[in-house]
This record gives sequence, C-alpha cells and structure tokens, in this order.
Amino acid sequence: MSNSYDRYKRQRAARDIARENIAPKRKTESKFFTNLKLFVLAGTAFFLAGYVAFNLYLSSLPPIENLEDYKPNIVTKFYSADGEVIKTFTAYSYEKVNLEDVPKDLINALIATEDKNFYKHNGYDFMGIVRSSIQNVLARHTVQGASTLTQQLARILFLSNERTITRKITELEVAARIEKTISKDQILEMYLNNVYLGSGAYGVSAASKIYFNKNLNQLTLPELALIAGLPQAPSVYSPYNSKKLAIQRRNQVLKRMLTMKYIDKETYEKSIKADVKLSSVPAIYTTNKAPYFSDYVVKEMMKLGFEETDIIHGGYKVITTLDSKAQAAANESILKNMKSWGLTNRSQQAAVFSYSPLDGRILVYAGGKNYAESQYDRITQAIRPPGSAFKPIVYAVAMEKGFTPNDKIDDSPVTIGNWSPHNYSHRYRGKIPIYKALMVSSNVCAARMIQNVGVGSVRQLAKALGITTPIQYDYTISLGSNGVKLFEFVRAYGAFANGGFVVEPYAIQRIEDSRGRILYRAGKTKFSHQLSLKTAAEMTAMMKTVILSGTGTAANIGKPAAGKTGTTDDYKDAYFVGYTPDIVTGVWVGDDNNKKMGGLTGGTIPARIWKDVMTVATRDLEPRDFDYPEIKLDNYALMFGKPKVIADDENPSNEGKAVTPEGTQTEPEENKTEPLKTPQPVFPTSEKKKPILPLPRKETPEPKQPEVQKKQSSTPAAPAAEQQKPSNAPVPQAAQEKPVNRAPIPMAIPESLR
Repeated sequence: MSNSYDRYKRQRAARDIARENIAPKRKTESKFFTNLKLFVLAGTAFFLAGYVAFNLYLSSLPPIENLEDYKPNIVTKFYSADGEVIKTFTAYSYEKVNLEDVPKDLINALIATEDKNFYKHNGYDFMGIVRSSIQNVLARHTVQGASTLTQQLARILFLSNERTITRKITELEVAARIEKTISKDQILEMYLNNVYLGSGAYGVSAASKIYFNKNLNQLTLPELALIAGLPQAPSVYSPYNSKKLAIQRRNQVLKRMLTMKYIDKETYEKSIKADVKLSSVPAIYTTNKAPYFSDYVVKEMMKLGFEETDIIHGGYKVITTLDSKAQAAANESILKNMKSWGLTNRSQQAAVFSYSPLDGRILVYAGGKNYAESQYDRITQAIRPPGSAFKPIVYAVAMEKGFTPNDKIDDSPVTIGNWSPHNYSHRYRGKIPIYKALMVSSNVCAARMIQNVGVGSVRQLAKALGITTPIQYDYTISLGSNGVKLFEFVRAYGAFANGGFVVEPYAIQRIEDSRGRILYRAGKTKFSHQLSLKTAAEMTAMMKTVILSGTGTAANIGKPAAGKTGTTDDYKDAYFVGYTPDIVTGVWVGDDNNKKMGGLTGGTIPARIWKDVMTVATRDLEPRDFDYPEIKLDNYALMFGKPKVIADDENPSNEGKAVTPEGTQTEPEENKTEPLKTPQPVFPTSEKKKPILPLPRKETPEPKQPEVQKKQSSTPAAPAAEQQKPSNAPVPQAAQEKPVNRAPIPMAIPESLR
C-alpha cells in the first residue's frame, strides 16, 4: 500500500511539473494568434472605413454640366526643325454612331475585354484595382490594368495618361461624376465614339472604314473582335503595323468572349482561324508631311515613357530634327523618278534616310513611296542586300591593316575554293590601284581583298559600325550578299564622314506640354570611335572618285561629296549611299516581293534621288571640303612607299595586262566606266590633322564553319530581302587565311581615354 501511494505522489508531481513547463508556451502562442487576429480585424476595418468614406466622397460629387455636348480638343503637333507643322493629331477620321447601331458582338467583345463589370459598378471597380495591384506586384511590372470603361472615358475627355497617384485619384473622381451625369448606355456610346483605335481612327465607326472599308453592321465577328482589342495599344495591335500581333490580340478577345459565354466553342474555333482582309487603301485625312517619320517619332516618345493615347490627346508640342524642305524634296523625287523609270506597281518601292554625322539629327525619313498604300517602314524594318555598296567596309578593313588607295590589286579572274566571282561584263583591267577598283566597282578585286584581309575582320568592322543584322561567314559578303537595314547602313557610312566616329541618329529635340513647360530635351549625342582618321580620309578620297568619274556620276551635286553605288544580282535591289562633311544620305529602290527591277542599278534612280535630296539638304551650307589629311591618288604615291600588289602570283602570265575572257553580256552601268584619262585627282584640305589612332587589339583566329548556310528569302508581309549569294561560294577557314602583319581593326576607345 505504501509503495502504491508513493508511486501516486510521484506521478502527480510529474504532472504538476509538466503543466508548469507547458503553461507559459501555451500562453505565448495564444498571445501571438490573438495579435494576428487583431491586426487582420483592424486592417479590414480601416480598409472598409476608407472604402466607405471614399464612396461617400465620390457619391457627393456633383454631375458634369453639358457632358453630352463635350468634344475633346486634340492639338498635339509635330514640328520640323525649321518650324513647319509636319503632323497634327486631330480627329481626322471620325464618325458618330448611335449605340443601337453598334453590333451586339462588338459591345460584348469590348465589355469582355476591357470591363466585365461595366453594368454593375459606379464608375470604378475597387476589387479590380486590388486584383490588378496584386498581379502587378507579383510580376514586378504592370501586367494588368484596372481602369473601367468610365475611367477610360474620363481620361480621354479630361485627363492625361501620366502615371501618378494624383492623376489616378482625379480619374476616379471624374468617373464617378460621369456616372452621376449620364446613363450607362450613354457612357458606352460616348466611349465607342471617342476612343482612339489607331491609324487615325477615332471611334468604332471610323475604324471599320479605315481597316476594312465596311460599315459597322457589315463586319464579321473576327473583325469586330479585332477592333475591340485595339484600345489597349492601338499602334502595337494595328493590323497595318503588325498583322501577326493584331491576330494574336483578336484571338485573346475571342477567348474572353468564350469564357464569359458570349459565344460558343464552335464559333470560337471558327473565328480564331479567320484571316484578316484589310482595306486596300486606308483613309488618311490628316495633314501629314512626313508620315513614316511621324510614326518613328511616336515610337521614340513611347520609349521615353509616353503612352500612345497620351501622345495623341496630350496637346504636346514636339520639336523634331526633320528638315521639312529636304523631306518634301525626297517625297517628290521618289515619285518623279520612280514614275520616269516605269516603277508604278504598289510593290515597287523606294526609301530615303538622311542624318547629320556630326550630331545625329535625322533630316529626311521616307520609308516608302506612298504611305496611304503601305505603312511598312523600309528604313528600320526591311532587310535588303546592299550589293556593291558594302564594298567600302571591305576596303576600310584593308586601310586599317596598312594598305593605301594607291596599292595595286589584280583585276583579273579569280577562284576561291570553288567560287569564281566575275565582273558583270567579264571585263578585267589587270593590275589597277585599289581606289580605281572601288571606283569602277570591280567584283573580283573585292573578292581578292576579303580573301586577303579575312572574312572575320570584315564582319567585325561591320558590327562595330552598327550593323546588327547577322553577317554570314563567307566570302560573298564582299559583294554585298548579306541583307542590312537602311537605317543601320547609312549610320555606318557616317563613320567615313566624321573621322571614324559612329554617331547615333535621333529624331526629337524637345517636347513641351500645353503650358509650354519643357518635358524633354535631347541629351548629349551618343557616339563611339571605330575607325582611324587616316582610314576615314582614305575611304573618302576613294569614294569621291565614284561620284566624280565612277559609277555614281549621276549623284554629283557640284560640292565635295563621296559615295558608293550598289546593285544586287538580277537587279532586285539598288542603292546609293553618299555623304558630304555635314550630311549622310542613303537611298534604296527595290520590290517588296523581291522581283527583278528591269536593269535598275544604284547609279540610276537611287543616285538621282540622292542628288535631288542632297541639293536641297545642303542648300544653306557653305561648300566645304572634308577636314581630313591630304590623300593624293595616283599610281605610285611616294608618300606611302613602294606600292603593294595583292594576289600578284594569281595569274603570272598576265603581266598586268587586261584579261578579257569570251563573253558578250551587256554591262550594267556600274561597270561601264572607262579608265581615267585625266590626271589623278588630289583632295586637299585646309588644315591637316593628326590621325586619331586606335588602341591596339590582338587578332583572334577566325572560327571554322562546317558549310555555307543559304540565306533566307523575304516574305510579302515583311519584305526582308532574299539574300543574293553566288553559288558554290566557299566558307573561309582560319587555315586558309594568309597571315598579314598589319594594324588590327580599331574598336571603340574607352570614354576615359578619349
């Protein structure tokens, strides 16, 4: 008994000790959960109190007088550098439509996409704001908006698109007042009539005419869904700018309609497969003296943080860099010269891009022949092979490696691997100076040169000069087989005009708001040093001969200028790119469908357009020569030592005489120039400058490639050029390159060492 009692006391004591140990912990846990509950309850109470208070405030706001008669005042204007208005954003296509005349599918598509609770809220959707805020925080950027249709209407009619809390609160206030002033159907009707839908269309009725040339009641469900998807980003989803993105956005709208049961599965599946058949000629009713340039300016403003609808409705004054007179000359010259050559088909196009290599100001920007027929920008979007206009980059590498314009190169047939390039008429001149090889645009000389200096070096320099399109690793790039964008190609030529500096073009000088406050001013010009001054001077002296007595004589403006023609195989593309000390201009003529252009060469229509544009662009500039070291062009320039002869042993029996194999082909203009019979030209300068020498850089072996890759052809929707490359062209291997002990290609000098 005694033992049992003792055991009972020990067990009880153990239980008491356990309770003492456990009790404080339970107390702590209970306190934590109690505080958490209090925090949640307090937060909810504050939120509800704020929600109720804000609702009461919005409910107390007065209605807006005469709202039904309100019309937005759209006065954003783009100005040229010389003060001309080049574009005014007005309601240049506007047709009012009554709500009962709007197809039900369009209303459903709009509500499903933009504001599914439109008929339930009072102008604002707090739950939508909370939901979108959570999504944006999780994504760390804006992925979902929360503006109702009423808020969007408030912004269209009264506000800007600036992203500030103050503007958002004001937007809620105005939306609440609108809801108190007019009915839901009136709000929807006003929105449908005033929303901007891209390509100059204000309102859904105007959009149906511009995009499809139909009345609203004639549109199909896929067409209505496409229009309903435009308000989010009109220029991005405009089918004239990108049919692919327009279809993707349309299908998102159709998916939302399916989710909300506005359409059934069968209708959805059928609609997403429908093609987009656009109006052949979009209606453009506004004054727009430089439409392609205006589109470029809008994109630049969007990069600066402006939203498209804000640009249109904001009442801004945008001062651009454009030369309005030179732009007008470009527009006129394109039409005049294309017509004179019989190039009147819609797919036969031309583009002109001009900028200052000194500070980067864009002066002329014509992305096509007729903006009303095609809004496709052939300056920044089209990728077309430049033909012989690419040769200066090859010769620039040679100059950087120590060759001079007076060194000899063998203009005779050559075979590299199993590739045998030839001059167009099979005409060869024997050993000639390098400058003459460029002047008459000899193909075999360019092929010999790239074999000597290396394909890798040429690709490296092209990239350094700002050409971002992939450059193929084969010898045929020396003849311009690789496609480039006109914007980048003209920028690259700027280095020849500006002592080796690549300057980044820009379009906007200043942006002011409606009160005259400066919101943006162009900063310091971006540039990098990629060529030595000596190379720039030598290349300029060589390319002067192209205009004076070579393939580009049609471009002679009577002032010091340099340039190069370019023509691709089968005459599908023709270029002329040239420059003065102050302006660089490039001209492309070709067919969007990559068809032959009837013997067109760079020395014909492109050179004539270039002359017309540059005559006006340089009208107020004093004629002056390039401020370069003197480069004397003759056969044996003592200042450069004994001339070198490239590939002297390729044809030892030639002994410098012209080799002319049998052949009776008609020679294009680029190869019809006779050898110079006048004394060699000398290009003096008023002041000699010490060349800007590049930092040394170690040469790296060129990578091996297993085989030549065929280049892609263009597509009608985005006419990038079919790459022209002679068949059986070899891929250069590192082992095949002859080592040349010359200076390497310069790269950009670090900022700290300038």
